[in-house]
Amino acid sequence: MTEFGRLSLLICLSVLLVSNSSLADDWPQWLGPQRDGVWRETEIIEKIPASGLKIRWRTPIGSGYSGPSVVGSRVFVTDRKINEGADPQSPFQRGAVPSLERVLCLDEATGKVIWEHAYPCVYTVSYPAGPRCTPTVSGDRVFTLGAEGHLNCLTIEKGEVVWSRDFKKDYGLRLSPTWGFSSHPLIDGNKLICLVGGENSAVVAFDTATGKELWKALSATGPHGPGYGPPMIYESAGVRQLIVWLPDAVNALEPETGKLLWSHPFGSKEGLTAPTPRKSGDMLFVTSFYDGPCMLKLDQTKPGVTELWRGKGKNERQTDGLHSIMPTPFIVDGYIYGVCSYGQLRCLKADTGERIWEDLTATAANKARNARWANAFLVQQADRFFIANEQGELLISKLTPKGYQELSRAPLLKPTGNAGGRSVVWSHPAFAHRCVFARNDEEIVCASLAAE
Repeated sequence: MTEFGRLSLLICLSVLLVSNSSLADDWPQWLGPQRDGVWRETEIIEKIPASGLKIRWRTPIGSGYSGPSVVGSRVFVTDRKINEGADPQSPFQRGAVPSLERVLCLDEATGKVIWEHAYPCVYTVSYPAGPRCTPTVSGDRVFTLGAEGHLNCLTIEKGEVVWSRDFKKDYGLRLSPTWGFSSHPLIDGNKLICLVGGENSAVVAFDTATGKELWKALSATGPHGPGYGPPMIYESAGVRQLIVWLPDAVNALEPETGKLLWSHPFGSKEGLTAPTPRKSGDMLFVTSFYDGPCMLKLDQTKPGVTELWRGKGKNERQTDGLHSIMPTPFIVDGYIYGVCSYGQLRCLKADTGERIWEDLTATAANKARNARWANAFLVQQADRFFIANEQGELLISKLTPKGYQELSRAPLLKPTGNAGGRSVVWSHPAFAHRCVFARNDEEIVCASLAAE
């Protein structure tokens, strides 16, 4: 190669590196790139225009609670289609309805369906709208977990099956958890870590390449199986700890082997362990609908915890702290922000659990006929939060110890789900490529949030 050729190659490589540094961020799994619900892109609108959100596309899909994931030029989402002639069951009852679960791959620019993978699935769970778990993308594979325990590893390119598992069949489970398999799988190196359930198989690590079981740990044999919360990996005392909140206790496992590091009893009525466990410094926070919050202090010398405080609310209505049904809370500068049992957006002191303020306008619970389980999903971006509430609205707000400050809001989706007599959206959106990607039971929509 001539000197001129080498110089040209260096210039091209420099241009590519500069271009790559400005590429938009993906949202490849539950709660985004770092699994923490923080949207780190810049050049985002300060306020939603008076004319409303700029919609890029809308695509019809089936029903489901699973949020989308976005990687490169593709969007992944799962849904459910009821077989023709089958009668859908009541949202509160468990039946046996022949259905199809589908994995859809869409073009990020247009919303056009590129491929779909469908498989038969008899729905037996309560609240049977569809799959619950956000697709997890790693390398050239996408991993999906359906409501009845169908785990699939598919190629991103064509949706071809690399391997699959059936939790109920493979682990001898008589029933699915009451509200379905809902724990978003976690990628850790060559491991796909899932909450399965059963005797000695509450937590299972699968080889991402083959689906082979690498290890299994703990037991969860009740009607709610392993519960509904996602596994998380946090480092403390210089040790990587896999945090698994089961219906009877918060546990830490060694990610490589499944060895139990510690366990702290904290039972959750009805197995409602859905909100993601949150770590801030040496504190680990969990919250559930009936039993409320519990703050643990992580030992900094060896794996272990002590309890700092827990909520003292008398019941789901008389709550002193934070009784979340689904939304993941945030801990920012020593304060907890999250949504309580009847839609109260609250701020608590992290070290004591003392409530500082609450607000009902963000979740629209102040307008709901029955606000039980009122819900909103919080995503932090810079010094503010994007809030997707159950009425299909997108809000931009600031949350500080001084109170709730709403900057703007606009409708994004029609609420189509059934929550005890009111229509809701209970699906966590994705924030990627300076856009929001959200779904209900009829469509998935992409709206631009890029600053002009």
